[in-house]
Amino acid sequence: MSPVISAILLTLLPLATAYAVLDPRAAAIVPEKPLITPSPTLQHAVTKTVHRRGILDDVKGDVNGILSDLGSAIPSYVASGVPNFFQDFPVGQDTQKSLGIDDDQVDALPTSVLNIPGYGNWTDRGWNLRFHGNVYKQPPTSQEKLDDLANIFLIGTDIKDLAPDQQAQARNLTASIFVLQQDNENVTFSLRPAPTAGASGEQGGGGAVTPNGGNQQVRFPYPTTSQGDFDAFVEIESDGLADGNSTSDIQRLNVYTEGSDIGNATAYLVPPTGFSIISDIDDILRITKIYQPKEGLLNSFARPFVAWKNMPEIYANWSRSIPDFHFHYLTTTPEQITRNYMDFIYKTYPGGSFDTRPLNFSDVSATLSIRKFLLDKVFETFPKRKFILMADTSNSDVMKDYPQLAKDFPGQVQCIFLRNTSATDDGDRFPYDTSGFQDLDKNTYMFFKVPVRSYPPISFPFLDRST
Repeated sequence: MSPVISAILLTLLPLATAYAVLDPRAAAIVPEKPLITPSPTLQHAVTKTVHRRGILDDVKGDVNGILSDLGSAIPSYVASGVPNFFQDFPVGQDTQKSLGIDDDQVDALPTSVLNIPGYGNWTDRGWNLRFHGNVYKQPPTSQEKLDDLANIFLIGTDIKDLAPDQQAQARNLTASIFVLQQDNENVTFSLRPAPTAGASGEQGGGGAVTPNGGNQQVRFPYPTTSQGDFDAFVEIESDGLADGNSTSDIQRLNVYTEGSDIGNATAYLVPPTGFSIISDIDDILRITKIYQPKEGLLNSFARPFVAWKNMPEIYANWSRSIPDFHFHYLTTTPEQITRNYMDFIYKTYPGGSFDTRPLNFSDVSATLSIRKFLLDKVFETFPKRKFILMADTSNSDVMKDYPQLAKDFPGQVQCIFLRNTSATDDGDRFPYDTSGFQDLDKNTYMFFKVPVRSYPPISFPFLDRST
């Protein structure tokens, strides 16, 4: 039995609280949710020097309707696991108008950059590293104005009724929404070996090693989009980095944005073979409860992020026990508010790359498409790696996209783990659809209620490290 298999068997989920069969009660039970933090961006790895993103041309919306027994008055975004307060954020002139500032005031503001932790792949031309994020300006906003804006997103709660620390968080998050995206900007990055990233409990934060080289400057080859986004793979110089075809190590680089004190991130150079986990965040790594709008808003905008049960311990054990295990975190939360998500992950879980929803995916239909788009890009970038998928049943796009990946990329999906939120939270009244799993080998997926530290070894033949 390989070290990967042993580590997963000894740290994951007991059969007493898990099952790998379709639950006949699935259409009548209730799900639950967690929340998020800081920010990464997106683009598709290729063997060319760069690859431009054209997301809106590549994906189509698909919103699942709410089930009839819950009544037509229930918003579809709740049943889909997509909170309405994460839709239709203001951009550009809308933000400027809402804040009442003129062009001269905007021109005088310093430029900031949201730099999302990226991943790199090895090709016959060397390492390609994905740079993605957003260029923006943060307008000065009075506390009174921030309070008025924050109340737009709070249901049945006034910011003045929150505790002082929660008021501060709500204002900070609101300020991150009301920013001015900058188009046609050029971005330059400095790369350095990264000594640490993440909180797995092991040296360096887990998930990667510090390379012997990699120091260089990279000018991003394209200007930012009309909404301030940048996202592309760019070839980088080796300069002491280990070749991807001669190492199994995941190499960690700090990525500093020149001219911006806050535009820094950590990137991961991932070899062609090995194991990766793609993990959702809400209601699997943190408590969110999006299906309860008031609670979801408070957990997202005001309350400190709280890990769900002992998932940090589970992930830390994987990081320590599984050699060269790549962690990739994917959330469909809009990139404007993902700094909180990234901060939470890096303080609580092993370091890893990120994907978030870019600004041009703004409505529910597009939001339900972006997850599959981002998942496909990771799989296409690493056609020889094996993947473990982690999420919960309260997201309709996960319930459709995860089993579809196993069909679209045969042999790459090693196992799918889904927290059954409706079996553990009576506040989740929305059924989930398991029809996508009907054609899959039942040994390749598992629905579970709670994680535990260990359980008796059980053979999972589908966990095959061979390539």
